[in-house]
Amino acid sequence: MCIPSARRQSRERYYNKDMSAFGARATGLRLERMKGSPRWHDGVFRNTARVGPGLRKGTAWSTVGEFLFGGQRRTPLAPLPSASPLELWTRAPDTGLRATWLGHSTVLVEIDGLRVLTDPVWGERASPMSFAGPKRFQPVPVPISSLPPLDAVIISHDHYDHLDYPSILELARLDVPFFTSLGVGAHLQSWGVQPERINELDWWESIELRGRELSFTAAPSQHFSGRGVAGRNTTLWSSFVVKGPKHSFFFSGDTGLTPEYGEIRDRLGPFDLVMLEVGAFHPAWGDIHLGPENALTALELLGGGAFLPVHWGTFNLAIHAWDQPAETLIELAPKRSVHLVMPLIGEAVEPSRVERVDAWWRPVSALEKGDNQPQEPASEVAADYPID
Repeated sequence: MCIPSARRQSRERYYNKDMSAFGARATGLRLERMKGSPRWHDGVFRNTARVGPGLRKGTAWSTVGEFLFGGQRRTPLAPLPSASPLELWTRAPDTGLRATWLGHSTVLVEIDGLRVLTDPVWGERASPMSFAGPKRFQPVPVPISSLPPLDAVIISHDHYDHLDYPSILELARLDVPFFTSLGVGAHLQSWGVQPERINELDWWESIELRGRELSFTAAPSQHFSGRGVAGRNTTLWSSFVVKGPKHSFFFSGDTGLTPEYGEIRDRLGPFDLVMLEVGAFHPAWGDIHLGPENALTALELLGGGAFLPVHWGTFNLAIHAWDQPAETLIELAPKRSVHLVMPLIGEAVEPSRVERVDAWWRPVSALEKGDNQPQEPASEVAADYPID
């Protein structure tokens, strides 16, 4: 009998764990419901506009060259300033609405006495592999175990920097419902979330939190999905609107600029808090990510509201400098009379009480003194890079 070596057993454990991170494909009644969606065509979900996940025509070679050899400052030289929200979380917000940005697109929103967590990512890498893929350069200020009791978790879509396998494994042990896009529930269920706690929505579908006066509505976004070479666009991607008796918020997930934001305003607005992605953008894939300038246009289409930028300051996922989204916003927002809310990571803020933005990231930027820093290999920065 051949007894596997300790090294081989270790490799097998890592392999099995990493393979589980890919998730599961929808089958049975879940798949039949997906096929009934107006967005399902020829076996996949599609954007309303004719927008796919690839690079814009004619940009592939120049973009790949910039991606591999560009000298932009893609990661900070030191961790960014952060705060602990633990003490504030012990007290209810005076205004009834408080948001704590925990990095990337993870935000704990306290709304009318309830707590909603968006796209929870505590993992070290935005990747199915524990040893490769974009590595977090900014730690989360608190562990999942220190979160206050949650009432709901939103998962916008199934990319690794939004649907994080180790985070879901930990959250699955809590008695909390998940609200997500069609098909994503197959991943959640395969990782231990009980089926009765999974709520999958098509665009414009709404559901109320059981026993609570809080509704969740999936709304359009312009993006794509997939956790491997196979299975591209076999789950839906969505933005989400959450409404309580006194407040409401909008969460973009990942998206490009789409006129559907005007329809979202008309059907579901107005919003007290708007969270829009601003990082990991490039002109070559501008149809599927916003970036800061398009985020300001999207905010106007949505009818305004306090604007909390997300999807930056945590992972190296794009070509631009790590602080470019923040610097662009702090320059442009005042010219467009935008109520900008840019707290430190971990700082719990009540949006209606935020009167100014401090450029808290600049001391870290100043460490670079204008010098280009060495870049991570291309394999480390490919989580949501739309090359086909």
